[in-house]
Amino acid sequence: MIPDYQSLMLPLLKLVSDGQEHKYRDLIESLAIEFEVTDEERKELLASGNQAIFDNRVGWAKTYLKKAGLLDSPKRATFVITDLGRQTLTKNPDRVDAKYLRQFPAFLAFQNASRSNNESEEDETTIIENNEQTPEESLDKAYQRIRKSLASELLNKVVDLSPAFFERLVVELLVKMGYGGSIKDAGKAMGKSGDEGIDGTIKEDKLGLDIIYIQAKRWRPGNVVGRPELQKFVGALAGQGAKKGIFITTSNFTKEALEYTPRNETKIVLIDGEQLAQLMIDYNLGCTTQQTYELKKIDSDYFGEE
Repeated sequence: MIPDYQSLMLPLLKLVSDGQEHKYRDLIESLAIEFEVTDEERKELLASGNQAIFDNRVGWAKTYLKKAGLLDSPKRATFVITDLGRQTLTKNPDRVDAKYLRQFPAFLAFQNASRSNNESEEDETTIIENNEQTPEESLDKAYQRIRKSLASELLNKVVDLSPAFFERLVVELLVKMGYGGSIKDAGKAMGKSGDEGIDGTIKEDKLGLDIIYIQAKRWRPGNVVGRPELQKFVGALAGQGAKKGIFITTSNFTKEALEYTPRNETKIVLIDGEQLAQLMIDYNLGCTTQQTYELKKIDSDYFGEE
């Protein structure tokens, strides 16, 4: 289990207690070993995909210790313990966290500076002390809640579409993803192969080097796609001499359908309602950007010494 960032503060402070300069990357590796963080856990990323969760938590533990004056950074990506940090360790604290750091004026000043105009000092203190998530994790979690709600709304809209509108939606989404060349060309292909269980075809790339067959079922939740439907689709592909297919549904696939693997070389990509909605969000289909936030950090190269 990945430790929360507040649990990393005291171990991090102890790692630099020898008074020597320590490289930030070495500290991350040492803490990973101390907390027995597995390779799989080390690879877990924030929802944004921009940083490993463990690295992010070590970074915030380091930031809080530095803001409190217990750590110093004499040069880029290098840290040493301060006199205040050594004094803190001589008291043998059981835990160093945000609540403990409030005894230091520098940390209080940091808290006050980060507080919003309409947020009281008590509110800010409660949030920091009780939150095991780093600010990025909290932001990611809020973003995922909003995205999940939007996906649910989109799927409800899609299920209520007419068959013709749903067909156009599928075509437009695939074109936005890089298939089919143009909506005009892709649209001509849809609906022409309605026999043998195939709803349409689309070019795999803009040059049309290969053809992908598509089946799209606008089914309501509860009416799941089972293995027999996939077997029929695979049979239809074989009848066309095709090797690639995309099966899209607004509902879900049964466990047996998800585990189904054609015996021949046919490759099928399954897209359920949740994935369809997420793809629509990713490619701005049926939704629009309401607000954009840019998360920035210090440019170490700019401030680095030659």
